[in-house]
Amino acid sequence: MRHYLGVTLAFAVARTIALPYPQIGDYGENDGPVGGVKPPTPTVTASSGSLRGDSSLLGGNAPLPDPDKSDSALVPDPEFVNGQGADAKLGLYLDFNSANPPQPIRGENGATDPGPRTFDYEKLNPDLFAPPGTDAGDMPNLMWPMGLSHNRAGTGKNSGWARQQNTAVLPAAKDMAGVDMRLAPNAYRELHWHTANEWALMLKGCVRVALVDDEGRSFVDDICAGDVWFFPAGIPHSIQAFEQGAEFLLVFDQGDFTEDGTFLVSELFLRNPIEVLSKDLRAGVDAFKDIPKDQLYIFNGTPAPKNISEQNITSSAGSIQGNGSFTYHWSQQKPFEVPGGSVKILDPATFPVAKMFSAALVVVQPGALREIHWHTTSDEWNFFLQGSGRITVYGAPAASRTFDFTAGGVGYVPAAAGHYIENTGTEDLIFLEVLQAPKFSDISVAQWLALTPKQVVKDHLHLPDSVIDALPKEKPIILTGNKNLTALAGGGSAF
Repeated sequence: MRHYLGVTLAFAVARTIALPYPQIGDYGENDGPVGGVKPPTPTVTASSGSLRGDSSLLGGNAPLPDPDKSDSALVPDPEFVNGQGADAKLGLYLDFNSANPPQPIRGENGATDPGPRTFDYEKLNPDLFAPPGTDAGDMPNLMWPMGLSHNRAGTGKNSGWARQQNTAVLPAAKDMAGVDMRLAPNAYRELHWHTANEWALMLKGCVRVALVDDEGRSFVDDICAGDVWFFPAGIPHSIQAFEQGAEFLLVFDQGDFTEDGTFLVSELFLRNPIEVLSKDLRAGVDAFKDIPKDQLYIFNGTPAPKNISEQNITSSAGSIQGNGSFTYHWSQQKPFEVPGGSVKILDPATFPVAKMFSAALVVVQPGALREIHWHTTSDEWNFFLQGSGRITVYGAPAASRTFDFTAGGVGYVPAAAGHYIENTGTEDLIFLEVLQAPKFSDISVAQWLALTPKQVVKDHLHLPDSVIDALPKEKPIILTGNKNLTALAGGGSAF
């Protein structure tokens, strides 16, 4: 043991000498003097000086500083990107990746930023850093990247993890919350139930789900990437990954839902007297000597049998089938394709058990736009699966704000708030729209104007006849666009 410890210590010392100190990668930040501190500061071996100054430093007592000799706030030779000098109200998407560092300027709006700063945040969120000139008023934050959520590890060795978004991190999202969960090969999300309804989209891999309803009917099914399940509040269920592992997205109809507040079978057994367990399950006390000493949460399990019928256990009430099914193999539904992308919808019309969950899985191609629209009765919860995009949310009567999203980002749009989703990247943008509604529906701005008497539109907006006459009487859903998002700055077209 001593030899082992000595080898370990020697290895640690060698690593300390040979390798640089651990540090965050090159994420970009300000350097040089800031806040009266001039780094690098000297290294000392003993304490000296005083923690506080004295009254001689008060204004009127202290000698006046010389502004010409202070740390300058000027930014020499700032770098600008394509479209940055265009009229701010054009609202062009600014790709700050080529600017080192970017500057919060649009046309004549804004000024340079001498720091303190973390450049990578600004490059990921250009529409917050240098907002379009059309953004106005006060809007709550409507975006949250799951990459900033705390990741809770499973209790088993490398068994999985989960991270969540709820009102604790996104207060505006009052009606829905989300959880991104990973299960290692054969791992379980332990038997549990909760007070919220749960709708889920499989992202990677396959799982076997099982539940029993309040009539004693059982249900078991295997679902894979692109498929959906729905578990009503209070209904106990289990989820187990197959040999390739799994990752899935959970959406709950309570904004303050938390994974840490779930009812667990392990805790149920731990929090009831052994005498009661013995009486309830008709078993001797010794039968409970090996029950878990703590909650299982996410843990490694025995591989599920490939033949699902081996786990399809029923009572006299039978099993759940047909329109009562708690799963939907959405991956097998072909999308509705339009110029600029595709969409497929899942709502109670085809998945009856999920009475108030309606969703659209949308693909928007580079340069294209999920048209300006709003939802009449429900907030919209978005999850971005791949690509990059932006959303401007218009709130009554005169406010709007633009947010940028990348994979793993959550967006939230209040009911009746106008918005669009634009692909700002070079690859397909894939995202999920979830509503708390019995039918997936929206109001299309283009269709609304097309079906409104022409003179009414003209008197309100003063649009040319050619524009009004060309408005689509059917919803475009997605509209193609110029892949060069700054084309307007050079006299080009947006579409």
